[in-house]
Amino acid sequence: MSQLDKSQLDKELRERIDEPVSEEAEREARLTPAEATAQMRIKVPAQRSRKLRAILERVNADDGLKAWWHVANVNAVKRLGINDHSWVHIQIVANIALRLLRILAKRGVEPAMVADYDMKQEDAEVVVLLGSLLHCVGMAVHRDRHEDWSLFLAEPKARELLAGIYEEPELTVVVSEVLETITSHRESGHPLTLEAGIVRVADALDIEEGRSRIPFERGRVSIHSISAAAIDEVVISEGTDHPVSVEIKMNNSAGIYQVDELLKSKLHGSGLEPYVEVVARIETEGEKSLVPMYRLE
Repeated sequence: MSQLDKSQLDKELRERIDEPVSEEAEREARLTPAEATAQMRIKVPAQRSRKLRAILERVNADDGLKAWWHVANVNAVKRLGINDHSWVHIQIVANIALRLLRILAKRGVEPAMVADYDMKQEDAEVVVLLGSLLHCVGMAVHRDRHEDWSLFLAEPKARELLAGIYEEPELTVVVSEVLETITSHRESGHPLTLEAGIVRVADALDIEEGRSRIPFERGRVSIHSISAAAIDEVVISEGTDHPVSVEIKMNNSAGIYQVDELLKSKLHGSGLEPYVEVVARIETEGEKSLVPMYRLE
């Protein structure tokens, strides 16, 4: 890697994830389809990747894909009264996933696209990006078995978005690996690749400021809602003892429930365990003597 490449990567790693506020998902669920899709624009740091830029251009012009995100959010927020599954969630997961992949690459961890197919890091980023964009479009069909409906919808859509960017047989390889990330993000999923493990963990890390991935009824007091409200910030950076450091800043020790019940289950079996250290810290004075720091084992 050249000095210029390292400088660019370091700059990207210092950037905060570009994420819309969570209230936007609730407002969007009340919009008409045309109003909702008009405001959607996915932004991720594509750097100098022509493939990522081309995919993002197509995604942001695809009203059909955006409509799936809108219906998924209507099902989740308006009909079921649970957590956000809109483009807001998609935006956050895509940024987290690319950040994790790039930190791991910087620390010498090789993705499956390179190790198994002799393709490039850029191709691994394509898999992670598309997996993030398509992982929960099945919520537009139904909450139950939504990962399976996501597979059903994602296969032709992935081919459409990649047309002309890849030719066969590489096209089918990339699409297959994208589907692997989608099916592996479910609760009982077993990722076979680094890329799939990254999407699985990135999905679980969308937990800031009440954005728990453990469904809970809005307005109802429970351990789910209290613990969700306890997470203030998730900071992802290069680690010291491990390539990736995930620091979860909490305002109350109830947030440990999110770390133990959600993140722990998604991290274990993901393949990322040797590379990721998770530490939760209590920020408020009243909690310091009770649980000042919690380290996920």
